[in-house]
Amino acid sequence: MRVFIAGVDGYLGWPLAQHLSARGHVIAGADALLRRNWVAERGSVSAIPIAPVDERLTAYRELSGSSLPFHALNLRDHSALGRALADFAPDAVVQLAECPSAPYSMIDFRHADFVQRNNVSGTLSLLFAMREHCPDAHLVKLGTMGEYGTPDVDIPEGFFEVEFRGRRDRLPFPRQAGSWYHWSKVFDSHNVAFACRLWGLGATDVMQGIVYGSWCPPADPRLNSRLDFDEAFGTAVNRFCCQAVIGHPITPYGSGTQSRALLSLADSMQCLTLALEHPPTPGEYRVFNQLRDVLSIKQLAELVRDAADSLGITAHIATVDNPRSEAEAHHYSPDSENLRALGFKPSAPIDEELRRMIGDLLPHADRVKAHADRLPPTVRWHPGPAPAAGEVPDSSTQVTSDPWQEGDR
Repeated sequence: MRVFIAGVDGYLGWPLAQHLSARGHVIAGADALLRRNWVAERGSVSAIPIAPVDERLTAYRELSGSSLPFHALNLRDHSALGRALADFAPDAVVQLAECPSAPYSMIDFRHADFVQRNNVSGTLSLLFAMREHCPDAHLVKLGTMGEYGTPDVDIPEGFFEVEFRGRRDRLPFPRQAGSWYHWSKVFDSHNVAFACRLWGLGATDVMQGIVYGSWCPPADPRLNSRLDFDEAFGTAVNRFCCQAVIGHPITPYGSGTQSRALLSLADSMQCLTLALEHPPTPGEYRVFNQLRDVLSIKQLAELVRDAADSLGITAHIATVDNPRSEAEAHHYSPDSENLRALGFKPSAPIDEELRRMIGDLLPHADRVKAHADRLPPTVRWHPGPAPAAGEVPDSSTQVTSDPWQEGDR
């Protein structure tokens, strides 16, 4: 299969390229390298050092025996994107090229506006480019379980049966997103579903839980994927592990009773591959909830603490005020049968994955410690008392350069 990965330089995109290549698929990709810029804008770095993109591509060629055609382009550069798709003629396209941060979108108007235009317009450009240049290709679009919010009913996979005033129908399950970023993903979902209905596109919308874990092939550090820990781009588990490694308290927000869906990076690779290798029919828009476990943030913190303790690292937990507007006590029961029906079998247990990740992070503890001021939350969803000294939200930060030239991570 010929697979074009938009966002191939990212946390998920770079491991996915390696994973699919090892299975015999032919890969091409695009990225404007903006995830690197966004993290730098927030004053942080990847905890695990990553190679420049040209060195990554050299390592990929040496590993796989074939080159990865790479396009340094923004998805919103519609003409350049069209040429890239026409040249490669993909059987499938994976859309990972979006700004993936709720806190980043909540900084101020400029960031909220940028994230929505970047994500929604970039995906719209991709849809039209696929219609023109590869209309039979399967689109795998990465969504997020955050689109659903925390409704007081079980969460189906995209659709549910409704009876109203004596009539029944199958309708999209309501979205109750909790950030400007998550709303951008909701808009994406509706646009993809409409393109399927309008043009006969076949698409899989993957509602992914929180992803945790490292990707550090032992043979070549150029193949490493990034692992962020700052408040904007570091997911909870990855951030907790970095805190443990440098001897800082593990800091769940608020009561820690918020429940979330999650899965390891290795399991995300397995699930995305299953979606690609089992495409939908033309015109079909299907939704997969991609998760392995549902745990509270407090439970995640305890698992990280215990994993660190098992490696001889003393770690402790200290909750902090929740900067987000979210329910801390709520019902949360998502379905996740579609990927299991295709053969998804969870890999290593979470405690084993956490120990492996902490082991990968330990050689880079000084790198994390040098940017430890990026760990505490400073971006607040709601008005209220000013943060403590040294934790003032940088509301004056501007998105660097022309937002119309930025689109991939």
